[in-house]
Amino acid sequence: MKALIFVLVLIPFLAQLVALPLVNKIHPFIIGFPLFHFWLLIWMILTPVFTWAVYKIQKSRGEIGE
Repeated sequence: MKALIFVLVLIPFLAQLVALPLVNKIHPFIIGFPLFHFWLLIWMILTPVFTWAVYKIQKSRGEIGE
């Protein structure tokens, strides 16, 4: 389970820092945003989802109090 938590924390980190040079492009436009800005917007939305998943896993294991 700790490996799953590690992966859930690592994915947003890698997506925002490591993969960022790969999407540093103006074209294509997605929903009116350049690819770079769209990528950052998507990860600004997804990062709390990953954090929530880690919270739920830890709470179900009793590692977080009520």
